[in-house]
Amino acid sequence: MHHDKAVKKSIESPDETRPFPNGSGSMRVLDLGEHTLGYMQFRPGWRWSKDIGPAAGTASCQIDHYIYLVSGRMTVKMDDGSQLDFGPGDAAHIPPGHDAWIVGNQACVALDWTGAASYAKPR
Repeated sequence: MHHDKAVKKSIESPDETRPFPNGSGSMRVLDLGEHTLGYMQFRPGWRWSKDIGPAAGTASCQIDHYIYLVSGRMTVKMDDGSQLDFGPGDAAHIPPGHDAWIVGNQACVALDWTGAASYAKPR
């Protein structure tokens, strides 16, 4: 569906906020029509396999992400064992089949253009 009108929304008043389990962070969701933007905030100590995995019911994250890291540091380990480290200003595609965790004592903020529609969505 193509929209012919511009859409403006604010991170400060999202369409939905999804808290992560264990108080480990949250995602503010902005529905922009054909696309959904996720403003993800991860607390130090967050790890997908510990904080999101049990609710997802899968051994690794099966969401396809296109992300941009605003702040903090994150490591992503793919199911094949390959690993990438991300910091502020890094953009990435992370295909399904990965674990991820926050590195260091600083919170991490990331924007997600593709995974937000279903990531950490209550069942």
